[in-house]
Amino acid sequence: MTQSAESFEAPAPIPRTVPPSRLTIIRTVLNNPLELWGEPSYTLPWIDVSFFGERTLIANDPGLIRHVLVDNASNYRMATIRQLILRPILRDGLLTAEGDVWKRSRKAMAPVFTPRHARGFARQMLASSEAFVDRYRSIGSDGEIRDMAVHMTELTFEILSETLFSGDIATATDDFAGDVESLLHRMGRVDPMDLLRAPAWVPRLTRIGGQRVLSKFRAVVSDTIRMRQKRLETDRASAPDDFLTLLLEAGGPDGGLSMAEIEDNILTFIGAGHETTARALAWTLYCVAHLPQWRNAMEQEIDRVLAEDAPPVEWLDRMPHVRAAFEEALRLYPPAPSINRAAIEPDRWTDADGKTVEIRPDTTILVMPWTLHRHQLHWEHPRHFMPSRFMPGEREKIGRFQYLPFGAGPRICIGATFALQEAVIALAVLMRDFRFEKVEGVPVWPVQKLTTQPLGGLPMRVVPRHPAPRAA
Repeated sequence: MTQSAESFEAPAPIPRTVPPSRLTIIRTVLNNPLELWGEPSYTLPWIDVSFFGERTLIANDPGLIRHVLVDNASNYRMATIRQLILRPILRDGLLTAEGDVWKRSRKAMAPVFTPRHARGFARQMLASSEAFVDRYRSIGSDGEIRDMAVHMTELTFEILSETLFSGDIATATDDFAGDVESLLHRMGRVDPMDLLRAPAWVPRLTRIGGQRVLSKFRAVVSDTIRMRQKRLETDRASAPDDFLTLLLEAGGPDGGLSMAEIEDNILTFIGAGHETTARALAWTLYCVAHLPQWRNAMEQEIDRVLAEDAPPVEWLDRMPHVRAAFEEALRLYPPAPSINRAAIEPDRWTDADGKTVEIRPDTTILVMPWTLHRHQLHWEHPRHFMPSRFMPGEREKIGRFQYLPFGAGPRICIGATFALQEAVIALAVLMRDFRFEKVEGVPVWPVQKLTTQPLGGLPMRVVPRHPAPRAA
């Protein structure tokens, strides 16, 4: 790992130089798929390979990616292996639903996540972040945190609860972050039966331990729905017009969401909707700790904007250093490191040099933000944390389809604006009162589960700052 005043090489697997054996592929996919990819995945525009007898096209060319995800998106369904992993957890939630079910869910949720509506959540995001930081003070001076990722999971859950559910999530668990970790560790991983494309009814032995926590989440969702339904029936005027109410009132036989689909979507947002932002926040604090000059610029920016009493809805635009650090962390550690599709009908795409890619039906297309965001054709010093590339004047030079932290096309993340605003507000409040420093001598390593997570935790040292302006 190398470091300079303007960048540092973030920990990540070194690209393989020798093709792995079949046994190595299986072992790596089961343990950490991020360690599978070789140099061609980081240097070539596309790679045509065969995994377990199935043709797989790894797409790193922005034009090819646009073709698959946008221009001809109707010809590409969700890939089988992705659905085998995710559907047992989320069923017909927005991330896994297809066809008419997905269209109904997307239409029902769209009003909540428009940029204008998302900006309306800024005050609640600020209040939740303030409450979290108030509890943080108990850490004291030079407090060492064993896993910053767990803390950020707790913070983003609290923000999600207040903004989308008005605090009405029926959970009494004392270890929500631990439950999320258990769910992702047990359920969000590839099983050997997935690689063999075994039917969903064939037991996945690696996930048996996750059924308990999944049942616990399902119970939370069921209780949450019952609580809100009772409130809607007894005193509709007192019920908040939030995400939960919107979903319940979108139900019914007239083309709305069924109760099962509502449950699946609530679980999707409670169990996974906040998780991507939580991981990105933790990676941001970790990376910034290795770049003191940039951290200082962020702190000065935060202090200045807060001293000007700027409302939180303006912070996303008025804190470019904070936003740039978060977006660069999203590049290096994309929460969703792979986007999987499968061709329905034959297709072809030709690049600017006249080279043509022929795509047969059932070909798996891998669009991997993990390799795309570290690709030598698209980025200068791709393995280095360099937030300056996302500052105004530089951010505009980044191609739309070379940077995909939220995906692209019809299935682009519906909460992208929500997440960016949430991240900047949370980082500003955290860094207003505390300085986050690295812990020497403790190795950090990314691993792919459902999200890009730190293997074994993300230790950091938290030191109070003196004094810091408070937001109004």
